[in-house]
Amino acid sequence: MDVILREHVDNLGRRGEIVKVADGYARNYLLPRKLALVATDANRTHIERERRIAEAREAQEKGQAEAIAARLATVEIAIARRVGGETNQLYGSVTSADIAEFLKGKGFDIDRRKLILPESIKTLGPHTVPLKLHREVTVPLTVQVVKEGDPAA
Repeated sequence: MDVILREHVDNLGRRGEIVKVADGYARNYLLPRKLALVATDANRTHIERERRIAEAREAQEKGQAEAIAARLATVEIAIARRVGGETNQLYGSVTSADIAEFLKGKGFDIDRRKLILPESIKTLGPHTVPLKLHREVTVPLTVQVVKEGDPAA
């Protein structure tokens, strides 16, 4: 079955593309979730109009994400944690929620789910954490984990 995608679908295609999919996939997944329309002439003109509007909105969102990325590039993130022993073992870890909370204190309203942190940070020192602001805009943040009460922090 040929369908026109209304939204970007991973491993299938981008908005506005006409793709061939299995009938069941279209009927049970794409069409009920309004991710696609059956490829007819009327739907093609409708999707073309939607695509122009979406491209304008996408360009605006990307511009906003790039502006935030430029501002985030100047932010130094230093998170203090308690450590113990001679090995400087952390009592806990630094999570994406901690980084998002730090950024909120600096005036950035960032959703913690946009931080690409596969597992929490459990060691002292600098760590690079990617922040995906937009599908095409990813900012590498440097998170410095320091000892609590350290004057260098």
